[in-house]
Amino acid sequence: MTIFATGPFHTKIFYFLLMITVFAPNHTIKTNIHLPASKSISNRMLIINALSYSPYEIENLADCDDTNVMAAALRSDNRIFDVKAAGTAMRFLTAFLSKIVGEWQITGTERMKQRPIKILVDALNSLGAKIEYAEKEGYPPLKIYGSSLQGGSIDLDGSVSSQYISALLMIAPTMEKGLKINLTGSVISKPYILMTLKLMEKFGIKSICTGNSIDVPAQSYRPERVKVESDWSAASYWYEIAALSENAEIELSGLHSGSCQGDAEVARIFKNLGIKTIFLPEGVRLQKTGEICSEAEYNFVEQPDLAQTAAITCAFLNIPFKFTGLQSLRIKETDRIAALKTELKRTGYLLNDSEPGTLSWNGERCDPENDPVIRTYEDHRMAMAFAPIALKTKSIHIADPGVVSKSYPGYWNDLKTAGFIIR
Repeated sequence: MTIFATGPFHTKIFYFLLMITVFAPNHTIKTNIHLPASKSISNRMLIINALSYSPYEIENLADCDDTNVMAAALRSDNRIFDVKAAGTAMRFLTAFLSKIVGEWQITGTERMKQRPIKILVDALNSLGAKIEYAEKEGYPPLKIYGSSLQGGSIDLDGSVSSQYISALLMIAPTMEKGLKINLTGSVISKPYILMTLKLMEKFGIKSICTGNSIDVPAQSYRPERVKVESDWSAASYWYEIAALSENAEIELSGLHSGSCQGDAEVARIFKNLGIKTIFLPEGVRLQKTGEICSEAEYNFVEQPDLAQTAAITCAFLNIPFKFTGLQSLRIKETDRIAALKTELKRTGYLLNDSEPGTLSWNGERCDPENDPVIRTYEDHRMAMAFAPIALKTKSIHIADPGVVSKSYPGYWNDLKTAGFIIR
């Protein structure tokens, strides 16, 4: 049975089934979607708001699992925190709690216990923190003994996860000596680092960026009234829907051209996939142009969360592609490269990942499974990126549909608003 909540929580859908089936609309898609607030901005603002001891509520805070876990932890009087599958909460709270006097424990799902955190823990310990591993060395759960941090200068590998860097940057002004981070290697997801610095600046924090070095002197946060903008990552699934549809008129509210979100790059990526972005006073309109590239190449090192959407769209538009910069996809909610290969094979597409950090498709096909069920691997983006293929396959089964609650709880309802049938 599927139960749709009513009342003030009508945008949430609670699924008690192991699977749903998504059917393509039987008419032209013409819809106006109010996108969820940005999870990335929300989670950063929660930490910064707490560090500024702000009396103000954050406006338009994201209503999703990751943000709710973070908000609940910051409100809680407990000393043990279960962040479940929320990677940003694990990284950000580890840094935040390391400077809050007291003894803390932080844990998560079994998958979370497989996601490395050693680089962040080592960095914090070198700055004066005391963090220990409760189980496996290098992985959650953690025991944190919070105290004031000395700060100073550290070298940090920038090729693993920008969330480590953002976690350190947000607490940097509170350290006695401030913090200078020298990033080594190839820096991935740089827009997320710049987003963090821009949000810190809203609260009065000055920083100096020189090459791959970021210097944040010791200083105090200033409380501010802030509002979270809509999520460009969530918008990407509507770009995919527009690209895979025969015809569509889609407006997405709450987006603007001056966004600090790196995933706003989806507008440029999908221009080559036949979708023009028209900026409106209150959002954007997606318009099909019919101008589609014959082959696609893109380095996703700065927008890894868009890779699944782009790969699936290209495959179903029969566009061979080579996507690079995907090394961080191995340590996300699941190994997203392996998951994409497996699930696209179910639908008849054979992808290649023989080069590290690369995923490609040369047009090679195989016989699709009869009536395939797309597994989602506890990954919200697998569910949301595969659902639109119903436009090409007429229908598609999605396992564990409730995973979308991690970032976009109203996704299935929004698909219904656009004319998709969900059973």
